[in-house]
Amino acid sequence: MSTERLRPISSRLISNTPIPRFFTVRQNFKRNSLDPEKIPSLVQQEMAQAGIGDRICPGMQIAITVGSRGINNLPLIVRSIVKEVAIRGACPFIVPSMGSHGSASAEGQLKLLEGYGITETYLGCPIRSSMEVVCIGKTEDGRDAFIDTYAAQADGIILFNRIKPHTAFRGPYESGILKMMAIGLGNQHGAETCHEKGFRTLGRNIELFGKAILMNAPILCAVAVIENAFDETEKIVAIRAESIVQREPELLQEAYALMPHLYEDSCDVLIVDQIGKNFSGDGMDPNITGTFSTPYAEGGIQAQRVCVLDLSDETHGNGVGVGMANVTTQRVVDKLDLDAMYSNVITSTVLGGIRIPLTMESDREAIQVCIQTCTEVDRANIRIIRIPNSMHIDRIMMSEAYYAEVCNNPSYTAESEPAYLTFDTDGNLW
Repeated sequence: MSTERLRPISSRLISNTPIPRFFTVRQNFKRNSLDPEKIPSLVQQEMAQAGIGDRICPGMQIAITVGSRGINNLPLIVRSIVKEVAIRGACPFIVPSMGSHGSASAEGQLKLLEGYGITETYLGCPIRSSMEVVCIGKTEDGRDAFIDTYAAQADGIILFNRIKPHTAFRGPYESGILKMMAIGLGNQHGAETCHEKGFRTLGRNIELFGKAILMNAPILCAVAVIENAFDETEKIVAIRAESIVQREPELLQEAYALMPHLYEDSCDVLIVDQIGKNFSGDGMDPNITGTFSTPYAEGGIQAQRVCVLDLSDETHGNGVGVGMANVTTQRVVDKLDLDAMYSNVITSTVLGGIRIPLTMESDREAIQVCIQTCTEVDRANIRIIRIPNSMHIDRIMMSEAYYAEVCNNPSYTAESEPAYLTFDTDGNLW
Protein backbone atom coordinates (compact mmCIF):
# COMPACT_ATOMS: atom_id res chain seq x y z
CA MET A 1 0.00 0.00 0.00
CA SER A 2 1.44 3.40 -0.95
CA THR A 3 2.16 6.07 1.66
CA GLU A 4 -0.30 8.32 -0.18
CA ARG A 5 -3.13 5.91 0.60
CA LEU A 6 -2.14 5.91 4.28
CA ARG A 7 -2.70 9.63 4.56
CA PRO A 8 -6.06 10.74 5.96
CA ILE A 9 -8.57 11.61 3.28
CA SER A 10 -8.93 15.15 4.62
CA SER A 11 -5.18 15.70 4.29
CA ARG A 12 -5.18 14.46 0.71
CA LEU A 13 -8.06 16.75 -0.21
CA ILE A 14 -5.98 19.83 0.53
CA SER A 15 -2.44 18.53 -0.14
CA ASN A 16 -2.12 20.50 -3.38
CA THR A 17 -3.65 23.73 -2.10
CA PRO A 18 -0.94 26.38 -2.55
CA ILE A 19 0.00 28.71 0.30
CA PRO A 20 1.04 32.16 -0.94
CA ARG A 21 4.18 34.05 -0.12
CA PHE A 22 4.12 36.37 2.92
CA PHE A 23 5.97 39.49 3.96
CA THR A 24 6.46 41.14 7.34
CA VAL A 25 4.65 44.42 8.01
CA ARG A 26 4.84 47.00 10.76
CA GLN A 27 1.57 48.76 11.55
CA ASN A 28 2.53 52.31 12.44
CA PHE A 29 0.80 52.98 15.75
CA LYS A 30 1.49 55.96 17.99
CA ARG A 31 3.65 55.01 20.94
CA ASN A 32 3.84 56.83 24.26
CA SER A 33 4.52 54.34 27.03
CA LEU A 34 5.72 54.77 30.59
CA ASP A 35 9.32 53.96 31.41
CA PRO A 36 9.08 50.97 33.81
CA GLU A 37 11.81 52.53 35.97
CA LYS A 38 9.46 55.45 36.65
CA ILE A 39 6.44 53.32 37.60
CA PRO A 40 7.23 53.07 41.34
CA SER A 41 7.56 56.87 41.66
CA LEU A 42 4.40 57.41 39.62
CA VAL A 43 2.44 55.01 41.85
CA GLN A 44 3.88 56.85 44.87
CA GLN A 45 2.75 60.18 43.41
CA GLU A 46 -0.77 58.89 42.68
CA MET A 47 -1.15 57.26 46.08
CA ALA A 48 -0.04 60.48 47.81
CA GLN A 49 -3.13 62.34 46.62
CA ALA A 50 -5.56 63.63 49.21
CA GLY A 51 -8.32 61.14 49.90
CA ILE A 52 -6.20 58.16 48.84
CA GLY A 53 -2.98 57.53 50.74
CA ASP A 54 -4.18 59.36 53.83
CA ARG A 55 -6.98 56.79 54.20
CA ILE A 56 -4.39 54.08 54.87
CA CYS A 57 -3.62 54.02 58.58
CA PRO A 58 -1.04 52.07 60.61
CA GLY A 59 -2.10 48.55 61.50
CA MET A 60 -4.88 48.34 58.88
CA GLN A 61 -5.25 45.09 56.91
CA ILE A 62 -5.41 46.20 53.28
CA ALA A 63 -6.59 43.83 50.50
CA ILE A 64 -5.28 44.56 47.00
CA THR A 65 -7.09 42.95 44.07
CA VAL A 66 -5.21 41.24 41.24
CA GLY A 67 -7.06 39.62 38.35
CA SER A 68 -6.31 36.95 35.77
CA ARG A 69 -5.29 39.16 32.85
CA GLY A 70 -1.82 39.60 31.40
CA ILE A 71 -1.29 43.27 32.22
CA ASN A 72 2.00 44.85 31.16
CA ASN A 73 4.33 45.52 34.12
CA LEU A 74 1.83 43.72 36.36
CA PRO A 75 4.24 42.49 39.08
CA LEU A 76 6.02 45.85 39.23
CA ILE A 77 2.83 47.89 39.54
CA VAL A 78 1.36 45.59 42.20
CA ARG A 79 4.61 45.59 44.17
CA SER A 80 4.65 49.40 44.00
CA ILE A 81 1.12 49.52 45.47
CA VAL A 82 2.11 47.04 48.17
CA LYS A 83 5.11 49.20 49.08
CA GLU A 84 3.01 52.35 49.39
CA VAL A 85 0.60 50.56 51.73
CA ALA A 86 3.44 49.19 53.85
CA ILE A 87 5.18 52.57 54.06
CA ARG A 88 2.06 53.93 55.76
CA GLY A 89 2.33 51.26 58.43
CA ALA A 90 -0.52 49.10 57.15
CA CYS A 91 -0.43 45.37 56.35
CA PRO A 92 -1.05 44.70 52.63
CA PHE A 93 -2.12 41.36 51.19
CA ILE A 94 -3.21 40.22 47.73
CA VAL A 95 -6.64 38.81 46.97
CA PRO A 96 -6.89 36.91 43.65
CA SER A 97 -9.92 38.56 42.07
CA MET A 98 -10.78 36.68 38.92
CA GLY A 99 -14.28 35.26 39.20
CA SER A 100 -14.27 31.67 37.96
CA HIS A 101 -10.87 31.70 36.28
CA GLY A 102 -8.15 29.34 37.43
CA SER A 103 -10.60 26.42 37.27
CA ALA A 104 -12.73 28.22 39.89
CA SER A 105 -10.36 27.03 42.63
CA ALA A 106 -8.12 28.79 45.13
CA GLU A 107 -5.15 26.70 44.00
CA GLY A 108 -5.82 27.40 40.32
CA GLN A 109 -5.98 31.13 40.90
CA LEU A 110 -2.71 31.08 42.84
CA LYS A 111 -1.12 29.24 39.92
CA LEU A 112 -2.37 31.87 37.49
CA LEU A 113 -0.87 34.66 39.58
CA GLU A 114 2.41 32.79 39.92
CA GLY A 115 2.53 32.51 36.12
CA TYR A 116 2.42 36.30 35.93
CA GLY A 117 5.20 36.72 38.50
CA ILE A 118 2.81 37.59 41.34
CA THR A 119 4.38 35.71 44.25
CA GLU A 120 4.71 36.40 47.96
CA THR A 121 8.49 36.46 47.63
CA TYR A 122 8.48 39.10 44.90
CA LEU A 123 5.76 41.28 46.45
CA GLY A 124 6.85 40.94 50.07
CA CYS A 125 3.32 40.32 51.31
CA PRO A 126 0.86 37.42 51.69
CA ILE A 127 -1.49 36.19 48.98
CA ARG A 128 -4.80 34.95 50.42
CA SER A 129 -6.73 32.88 47.95
CA SER A 130 -10.19 31.45 48.57
CA MET A 131 -13.42 30.78 46.73
CA GLU A 132 -15.44 31.66 49.85
CA VAL A 133 -17.67 34.73 49.61
CA VAL A 134 -19.96 36.74 51.86
CA CYS A 135 -22.99 38.85 51.05
CA ILE A 136 -21.83 42.44 51.38
CA GLY A 137 -25.13 44.17 50.57
CA LYS A 138 -27.90 44.42 48.01
CA THR A 139 -28.21 46.01 44.59
CA GLU A 140 -30.78 48.74 44.09
CA ASP A 141 -33.09 46.13 42.54
CA GLY A 142 -32.84 43.91 45.62
CA ARG A 143 -30.28 41.23 44.68
CA ASP A 144 -27.50 40.05 46.99
CA ALA A 145 -23.98 41.23 46.13
CA PHE A 146 -21.03 39.01 47.10
CA ILE A 147 -17.32 39.56 47.60
CA ASP A 148 -14.36 37.44 48.65
CA THR A 149 -14.32 36.62 52.36
CA TYR A 150 -10.74 37.77 52.90
CA ALA A 151 -11.48 41.10 51.21
CA ALA A 152 -14.67 41.57 53.23
CA GLN A 153 -12.73 41.04 56.46
CA ALA A 154 -10.07 43.62 55.56
CA ASP A 155 -10.02 47.13 56.97
CA GLY A 156 -9.68 48.50 53.46
CA ILE A 157 -9.65 47.36 49.83
CA ILE A 158 -7.58 48.81 46.97
CA LEU A 159 -9.01 47.88 43.59
CA PHE A 160 -6.34 47.34 40.97
CA ASN A 161 -7.24 46.57 37.36
CA ARG A 162 -6.74 47.57 33.75
CA ILE A 163 -9.51 49.50 32.01
CA LYS A 164 -10.22 48.43 28.43
CA PRO A 165 -13.09 47.60 26.05
CA HIS A 166 -14.92 44.37 26.82
CA THR A 167 -15.11 41.55 24.32
CA ALA A 168 -18.82 40.69 24.56
CA PHE A 169 -20.87 43.79 25.39
CA ARG A 170 -20.87 47.59 25.31
CA GLY A 171 -21.64 50.07 28.09
CA PRO A 172 -20.21 52.85 30.24
CA TYR A 173 -18.47 50.24 32.42
CA GLU A 174 -16.80 47.40 30.53
CA SER A 175 -13.53 45.75 31.63
CA GLY A 176 -12.32 47.79 34.57
CA ILE A 177 -12.93 48.77 38.16
CA LEU A 178 -16.65 48.06 38.55
CA LYS A 179 -16.19 44.71 36.81
CA MET A 180 -13.34 43.93 39.21
CA MET A 181 -15.79 44.39 42.08
CA ALA A 182 -18.85 42.75 40.55
CA ILE A 183 -17.15 39.72 38.99
CA GLY A 184 -13.50 39.56 40.09
CA LEU A 185 -14.03 40.02 43.82
CA GLY A 186 -17.20 37.94 43.68
CA ASN A 187 -15.19 34.79 42.91
CA GLN A 188 -17.09 32.03 41.11
CA HIS A 189 -20.36 32.63 42.99
CA GLY A 190 -20.45 36.37 42.41
CA ALA A 191 -19.40 36.00 38.78
CA GLU A 192 -22.17 33.46 38.17
CA THR A 193 -24.73 35.72 39.85
CA CYS A 194 -23.68 38.65 37.68
CA HIS A 195 -23.72 36.57 34.49
CA GLU A 196 -26.94 34.66 35.11
CA LYS A 197 -29.08 36.83 32.82
CA GLY A 198 -26.51 36.70 30.03
CA PHE A 199 -24.48 39.30 28.20
CA ARG A 200 -27.44 41.35 27.03
CA THR A 201 -27.76 42.70 30.57
CA LEU A 202 -24.20 42.20 31.79
CA GLY A 203 -23.22 45.84 31.41
CA ARG A 204 -26.15 46.91 33.57
CA ASN A 205 -25.44 44.13 36.10
CA ILE A 206 -21.81 45.17 36.43
CA GLU A 207 -22.98 48.69 37.24
CA LEU A 208 -25.61 47.53 39.76
CA PHE A 209 -23.40 45.01 41.57
CA GLY A 210 -20.35 47.27 41.40
CA LYS A 211 -22.20 50.18 42.97
CA ALA A 212 -23.64 47.93 45.70
CA ILE A 213 -20.15 46.69 46.60
CA LEU A 214 -18.74 50.20 46.45
CA MET A 215 -21.41 51.35 48.88
CA ASN A 216 -21.08 48.49 51.37
CA ALA A 217 -17.49 47.22 51.24
CA PRO A 218 -14.47 49.04 52.71
CA ILE A 219 -13.23 50.34 49.34
CA LEU A 220 -10.48 52.94 49.82
CA CYS A 221 -9.52 53.69 46.23
CA ALA A 222 -8.79 52.22 42.83
CA VAL A 223 -5.56 52.10 40.87
CA ALA A 224 -6.36 51.89 37.16
CA VAL A 225 -4.05 51.14 34.24
CA ILE A 226 -4.58 52.04 30.59
CA GLU A 227 -2.41 50.46 27.90
CA ASN A 228 -1.45 51.68 24.44
CA ALA A 229 -1.61 49.94 21.06
CA PHE A 230 1.52 47.96 21.96
CA ASP A 231 -0.10 46.77 25.21
CA GLU A 232 2.46 48.82 27.11
CA THR A 233 1.62 50.86 30.19
CA GLU A 234 0.39 54.24 28.98
CA LYS A 235 -1.23 55.61 32.13
CA ILE A 236 -1.59 54.78 35.83
CA VAL A 237 -4.14 56.71 37.84
CA ALA A 238 -5.34 56.40 41.44
CA ILE A 239 -9.00 57.26 42.02
CA ARG A 240 -10.78 58.00 45.29
CA ALA A 241 -13.59 55.56 46.05
CA GLU A 242 -16.29 58.21 45.71
CA SER A 243 -14.99 59.22 42.24
CA ILE A 244 -14.82 55.74 40.64
CA VAL A 245 -18.34 55.77 39.18
CA GLN A 246 -17.71 59.09 37.45
CA ARG A 247 -14.10 58.56 36.36
CA GLU A 248 -14.23 55.05 34.95
CA PRO A 249 -16.34 55.88 31.84
CA GLU A 250 -13.94 58.72 31.02
CA LEU A 251 -10.95 56.41 31.29
CA LEU A 252 -12.74 53.77 29.18
CA GLN A 253 -13.02 56.27 26.35
CA GLU A 254 -9.29 56.93 26.60
CA ALA A 255 -8.69 53.18 26.40
CA TYR A 256 -10.86 52.93 23.27
CA ALA A 257 -8.82 55.67 21.59
CA LEU A 258 -5.55 53.86 22.36
CA MET A 259 -6.71 50.35 21.45
CA PRO A 260 -4.77 48.69 18.61
CA HIS A 261 -6.54 47.41 15.52
CA LEU A 262 -5.82 45.83 12.19
CA TYR A 263 -5.87 48.55 9.56
CA GLU A 264 -7.59 46.25 7.09
CA ASP A 265 -11.37 45.99 7.50
CA SER A 266 -11.55 42.49 6.03
CA CYS A 267 -9.49 39.58 4.75
CA ASP A 268 -10.06 36.11 3.37
CA VAL A 269 -8.13 34.26 6.09
CA LEU A 270 -6.92 35.39 9.51
CA ILE A 271 -4.18 33.23 11.04
CA VAL A 272 -3.69 33.58 14.82
CA ASP A 273 -0.47 31.94 15.98
CA GLN A 274 -1.50 31.77 19.66
CA ILE A 275 -4.55 32.37 21.81
CA GLY A 276 -4.74 32.44 25.60
CA LYS A 277 -6.17 34.05 28.70
CA ASN A 278 -3.03 36.16 29.00
CA PHE A 279 -4.00 37.86 25.73
CA SER A 280 -7.74 38.20 26.27
CA GLY A 281 -10.55 36.80 28.37
CA ASP A 282 -11.84 35.42 25.06
CA GLY A 283 -8.49 33.88 24.17
CA MET A 284 -8.22 36.21 21.20
CA ASP A 285 -9.66 39.69 21.58
CA PRO A 286 -12.65 39.95 19.21
CA ASN A 287 -12.18 43.72 19.16
CA ILE A 288 -9.16 42.80 17.02
CA THR A 289 -10.11 39.49 15.39
CA GLY A 290 -13.86 40.04 14.90
CA THR A 291 -14.60 36.69 16.59
CA PHE A 292 -17.33 37.83 18.97
CA SER A 293 -19.11 35.14 20.97
CA THR A 294 -22.23 37.26 21.57
CA PRO A 295 -24.33 39.58 19.39
CA TYR A 296 -23.99 42.45 21.89
CA ALA A 297 -20.67 43.80 20.62
CA GLU A 298 -19.08 44.25 17.22
CA GLY A 299 -15.86 45.41 15.61
CA GLY A 300 -12.54 43.97 14.52
CA ILE A 301 -11.57 42.58 11.14
CA GLN A 302 -14.08 40.54 9.15
CA ALA A 303 -12.46 37.28 8.00
CA GLN A 304 -14.12 34.50 6.03
CA ARG A 305 -11.92 31.93 7.80
CA VAL A 306 -10.07 32.13 11.13
CA CYS A 307 -7.27 29.69 11.93
CA VAL A 308 -5.80 29.18 15.44
CA LEU A 309 -2.46 27.39 15.52
CA ASP A 310 -1.47 27.14 19.20
CA LEU A 311 -2.17 28.00 22.86
CA SER A 312 0.15 30.14 24.97
CA ASP A 313 1.97 28.47 27.86
CA GLU A 314 0.58 31.12 30.21
CA THR A 315 -3.02 30.06 29.61
CA HIS A 316 -2.40 26.65 31.24
CA GLY A 317 -4.61 24.79 28.76
CA ASN A 318 -7.55 27.19 28.98
CA GLY A 319 -8.39 27.38 25.30
CA VAL A 320 -11.58 29.44 25.59
CA GLY A 321 -11.87 31.23 22.26
CA VAL A 322 -10.79 28.32 20.09
CA GLY A 323 -14.46 27.70 19.36
CA MET A 324 -14.65 31.01 17.49
CA ALA A 325 -12.08 29.73 14.98
CA ASN A 326 -13.00 27.71 11.90
CA VAL A 327 -9.88 25.55 11.92
CA THR A 328 -7.24 24.62 14.49
CA THR A 329 -4.43 22.12 14.97
CA GLN A 330 -4.13 18.84 16.84
CA ARG A 331 -1.46 20.54 18.96
CA VAL A 332 -4.10 22.93 20.32
CA VAL A 333 -6.61 20.17 21.03
CA ASP A 334 -3.98 18.10 22.85
CA LYS A 335 -3.23 21.04 25.17
CA LEU A 336 -6.83 21.84 26.14
CA ASP A 337 -7.76 21.72 29.81
CA LEU A 338 -11.46 21.10 29.28
CA ASP A 339 -12.36 21.32 32.95
CA ALA A 340 -10.88 24.81 33.24
CA MET A 341 -12.68 25.82 30.05
CA TYR A 342 -16.01 24.36 31.11
CA SER A 343 -15.97 26.05 34.53
CA ASN A 344 -15.24 29.34 32.77
CA VAL A 345 -18.11 29.19 30.27
CA ILE A 346 -20.67 27.64 32.62
CA THR A 347 -20.17 30.68 34.81
CA SER A 348 -20.29 33.15 31.90
CA THR A 349 -23.25 31.35 30.20
CA VAL A 350 -21.58 31.69 26.76
CA LEU A 351 -20.70 28.23 25.40
CA GLY A 352 -19.58 28.96 21.86
CA GLY A 353 -15.96 29.74 22.70
CA ILE A 354 -15.15 26.17 23.77
CA ARG A 355 -16.40 24.30 20.70
CA ILE A 356 -13.59 22.35 19.06
CA PRO A 357 -13.37 23.37 15.39
CA LEU A 358 -12.18 21.37 12.40
CA THR A 359 -8.82 19.99 13.53
CA MET A 360 -5.82 19.29 11.29
CA GLU A 361 -2.52 17.61 12.10
CA SER A 362 -0.22 20.52 11.27
CA ASP A 363 -0.01 24.27 10.77
CA ARG A 364 0.38 23.79 7.03
CA GLU A 365 -2.77 21.69 6.75
CA ALA A 366 -4.80 24.06 8.94
CA ILE A 367 -3.84 27.00 6.71
CA GLN A 368 -4.52 24.98 3.57
CA VAL A 369 -8.02 24.05 4.77
CA CYS A 370 -8.82 27.71 5.35
CA ILE A 371 -7.63 28.64 1.88
CA GLN A 372 -9.40 25.70 0.21
CA THR A 373 -12.75 26.40 1.87
CA CYS A 374 -12.90 30.15 1.17
CA THR A 375 -15.57 30.96 -1.39
CA GLU A 376 -15.82 33.71 -3.98
CA VAL A 377 -12.14 34.57 -3.65
CA ASP A 378 -9.22 34.73 -6.06
CA ARG A 379 -7.07 31.95 -4.63
CA ALA A 380 -4.13 33.06 -6.77
CA ASN A 381 -4.26 36.39 -4.90
CA ILE A 382 -5.79 35.31 -1.62
CA ARG A 383 -5.67 37.92 1.13
CA ILE A 384 -4.32 36.44 4.34
CA ILE A 385 -3.24 38.20 7.52
CA ARG A 386 -1.17 36.41 10.15
CA ILE A 387 -0.86 37.78 13.70
CA PRO A 388 1.21 36.39 16.60
CA ASN A 389 -1.74 36.91 19.01
CA SER A 390 -4.44 39.53 19.53
CA MET A 391 -2.34 41.54 21.97
CA HIS A 392 0.72 42.22 19.84
CA ILE A 393 -0.25 43.32 16.35
CA ASP A 394 2.27 46.06 15.64
CA ARG A 395 4.23 43.52 13.57
CA ILE A 396 2.19 41.13 11.46
CA MET A 397 2.51 39.14 8.25
CA MET A 398 0.42 39.62 5.13
CA SER A 399 0.11 37.57 1.97
CA GLU A 400 1.65 38.83 -1.25
CA ALA A 401 -1.69 40.12 -2.55
CA TYR A 402 -1.31 43.07 -0.14
CA TYR A 403 2.26 43.97 -1.07
CA ALA A 404 1.76 46.75 -3.61
CA GLU A 405 -0.85 48.62 -1.58
CA VAL A 406 1.10 48.26 1.68
CA CYS A 407 4.17 49.78 0.07
CA ASN A 408 2.10 52.86 -0.83
CA ASN A 409 0.28 53.24 2.48
CA PRO A 410 1.85 55.41 5.23
CA SER A 411 -0.02 53.42 7.89
CA TYR A 412 2.30 50.49 7.10
CA THR A 413 6.00 49.82 6.73
CA ALA A 414 6.91 46.71 4.74
CA GLU A 415 9.89 45.10 6.50
CA SER A 416 10.62 42.22 4.13
CA GLU A 417 10.10 40.99 0.59
CA PRO A 418 7.45 38.31 -0.04
CA ALA A 419 8.78 34.81 0.70
CA TYR A 420 7.29 31.40 1.32
CA LEU A 421 6.60 30.34 4.89
CA THR A 422 9.04 27.81 6.32
CA PHE A 423 7.63 24.57 7.73
CA ASP A 424 9.45 21.76 9.53
CA THR A 425 9.19 18.10 8.55
CA ASP A 426 5.93 17.78 10.51
CA GLY A 427 4.37 20.65 8.62
CA ASN A 428 4.55 23.14 11.47
CA LEU A 429 5.83 26.70 11.15
CA TRP A 430 9.32 27.46 12.29
